[in-house]
Amino acid sequence: MNCRSKSMWLMVLLALACGQLSAQVLGADALKKAVPSSFFFAGQSAPVQMRNSVGLKNAAGKLVLAGLVDASGYSTAIQEKYQGFLITETKLSFDGATLDPGAYGFGFKDGKFVVMNVASTDLFSVASQNDEQLKRPVPLKMEKDGAAYRLYAGRKYVVLKAD
Repeated sequence: MNCRSKSMWLMVLLALACGQLSAQVLGADALKKAVPSSFFFAGQSAPVQMRNSVGLKNAAGKLVLAGLVDASGYSTAIQEKYQGFLITETKLSFDGATLDPGAYGFGFKDGKFVVMNVASTDLFSVASQNDEQLKRPVPLKMEKDGAAYRLYAGRKYVVLKAD
């Protein structure tokens, strides 16, 4: 092999390696393998709505998963703010608030995105945005937004960054 061929192969291998390490929104097959069928929160377990589950994998291969749950068995006070779960293997930031790796509950309420620990204690809330340009809002969606991601609940969203 001449030097030029070796250089070409090296560039191809580097391109493949970089492609595997890039951050990405997870597809349906990856979600099926990673998303739990139920989630423990506030003393009980609720079924996860798999069709309304999303996730991402950062460049280091760490996962961030979110999904809506059937909160019908919870008290009205919890149902008002708890809509889904958030599981992260990496540190996240939301408009100045940070979240360590772990499992949490979340909800969109009164123009805010609220994150709670599994005991239903509020950890923080940040202002949520509203995307009127979104053509087809769905119950839960994750979309890449430059170096960050948007977590949508209908037209409401919050921007998150994964380390």
